[in-house]
Amino acid sequence: MIRLAAASLAGTAIEFYDFFVYGTAAALVLGPLFFPTFSALAGTLAAFGTFGAGFLARPLGSVLFGHIGDRYGRRPVMFASLALTGLATVAVGCVPSYASIGIAAPVLLLVLRFLQGLGLGGEWGGAVLLTAEHAPAHRRGLWTSFPQIGPSVGFLLANGIVLALSAGLSDAQFHAWGWRVPFWGAGVLALGGLALRSSLAETPQFRAMGEPAKLPLLEVVRGHGRLVLLTAGALSFGYAVFYAVSTWSLAYATDRLGVDRTVMLVCVMAAVAIMGVLTPFAALLGDRHGRRRLCLVGCAPTVAWMFPLVALLETAQPLWMFVGFLGAMLAFISMFAVISAYLSELYEPRVRCTGAAVGYNLGGVLGGALTPIVATALSRGDGPPWGVGAYLTGLGLLSLGCFALLPETRPQAAAHPAPGAESEAAPA
Repeated sequence: MIRLAAASLAGTAIEFYDFFVYGTAAALVLGPLFFPTFSALAGTLAAFGTFGAGFLARPLGSVLFGHIGDRYGRRPVMFASLALTGLATVAVGCVPSYASIGIAAPVLLLVLRFLQGLGLGGEWGGAVLLTAEHAPAHRRGLWTSFPQIGPSVGFLLANGIVLALSAGLSDAQFHAWGWRVPFWGAGVLALGGLALRSSLAETPQFRAMGEPAKLPLLEVVRGHGRLVLLTAGALSFGYAVFYAVSTWSLAYATDRLGVDRTVMLVCVMAAVAIMGVLTPFAALLGDRHGRRRLCLVGCAPTVAWMFPLVALLETAQPLWMFVGFLGAMLAFISMFAVISAYLSELYEPRVRCTGAAVGYNLGGVLGGALTPIVATALSRGDGPPWGVGAYLTGLGLLSLGCFALLPETRPQAAAHPAPGAESEAAPA
């Protein structure tokens, strides 16, 4: 389990590194480089639009790779998705700017971002299920929390490299070539991840499954459609909170409040680092008290924190901004620490790779793709961006309602599983 958890963590960290480095670049440099004919606000919105394209591709990736995972095994998904995302990320770092090739530059950027999202849409399902289907039921939350630490590690790695380059280079150097270095580094990381995963075995649940589903997506739509919609709605708020903190706040604070980008990166990274350390401890609570209960307990205070988050960001003081970010991240991880185990248990094995991944990534479209764009549009006035707080609060209430309608899945609740949910009476 330690080897499996380490391989899953490393893979998701690399995949999310690829995904996050684009978000940071979109917030800091892509607007003027690839959309120079736009105003500053319109350029940022356009850059966030290409950022959102990756989220739109993620459900398609979950369908494509979910089909492979449900028919041919979880293991092939982990290799193909990592290779695709790594290649697309390296290619982003090679795209010439608008000044060099004109309109072809943003078009190439959009295509490569789409391919990034396609790969990431498959990565999560493969990595999580390889861990979940090997783990004992009573500690499934703990073991599957390691892939969930991957996004924190990927974020810190991506932003740490950007921070080092930002501190060590002049603005002219950073805009000319420095921003490309993190994208090129993705190739080295992808090769390392592929090597680490080469010795992993297929899951016992897949090997014992019998005849696989011929059309997993069709079975998911027919038998689990309501479950997919509820999980997507439930997860959308967590995505929105994370990307409001990690992406929109960078652009808003540097452009509107005049905060140095290095200061902003440090504040966000410190909050995410603490969140990553506490993830397995939150997952243990889910093993003890239930996945759904922990999600409800985490979602409610996160909803209440959205207006204080905006107020603390508006101070432009590093300490208070950090407090705002930390509060949001700690409440967020109380939901997402157990999501890997929760979604794995909600879907039966024959369609699990498709169902869990589609629900997870549709939540990313609702929360992650739209939030930087909507928040940037809502914050263009002169005063504090209270509209952003209202938007996040409304999305949080939607998620709270969806979590309330989902069933519990921890082993103690398995005597009467919900339709489509796997019984937890026996170990995985």
